[in-house]
Amino acid sequence: MSELIAEVEDLKLIIFQLVDKEYAIPVNQVRSIEKLEHITRVPKTPSYVKGVINLRGVVTPIIDLRNRFDLAPVEPSESTRVIIVGLEDKEVGLIVDAANDVLDVKKDQIEPSPEVVGIEEAEYIGGVVKQNRRLLILLHLDRVLQSL
Repeated sequence: MSELIAEVEDLKLIIFQLVDKEYAIPVNQVRSIEKLEHITRVPKTPSYVKGVINLRGVVTPIIDLRNRFDLAPVEPSESTRVIIVGLEDKEVGLIVDAANDVLDVKKDQIEPSPEVVGIEEAEYIGGVVKQNRRLLILLHLDRVLQSL
């Protein structure tokens, strides 16, 4: 089991969508969920870093998760959101297709990430959550953010 979840009993997760998959991150790593606003481009950054925004006086880098996971780009829609996450001393915004839900999950519902070949985001997966008919991909945020 991932070190991400090893020390917890129950977990509250923010559920968001990219293409047709649902992803999850622990709510304690989420600072806020915002509508997409103007992003100021920053030269010489990786293609998945869209730029920065001024969020309540704090300059916050913005990552396009579709680009980070090598998924097809789409134009932002009314449901597009920026999830502001905090990890250690970093605060970063993640552009997602939609922020769907908050879910309470028991530790025994979280399974290790499957050995899957061909999934671009495999290195970022901290586990999977099966709940009813839903399959949620639990992201390992420090790996998603590690090259920033």
